[in-house]
Amino acid sequence: MYFAMNRFRIAIGQEEAFEAVWKGRDSSLAEMPGFIAFHLLRGESVPEEGYTPFISKSTWESKDAFVAWTKSENFRAAHRSAGDNKAMYLGPPKFEGYSVVEGA
Repeated sequence: MYFAMNRFRIAIGQEEAFEAVWKGRDSSLAEMPGFIAFHLLRGESVPEEGYTPFISKSTWESKDAFVAWTKSENFRAAHRSAGDNKAMYLGPPKFEGYSVVEGA
């Protein structure tokens, strides 16, 4: 199993707009071989630094399945307008990928 996560720092006051972008997106993840689940996670705001953390987390059967997604036309289509909302981000997202070592 493989977990792919992007960490976002969203400007305080832009949280609902950021969530709306994700809720309104045309996702084709479920069509991808090896895809298991997706979650958008919201953390506690960090007022002194001016952001609220979010993580997009997708779960895959394998790293190979995730990499295939990143090379697909579905991936390109899903990320085509990613730059349209730059004002809500405090810097670019940070990618992290994890393989399961132990656990169900």
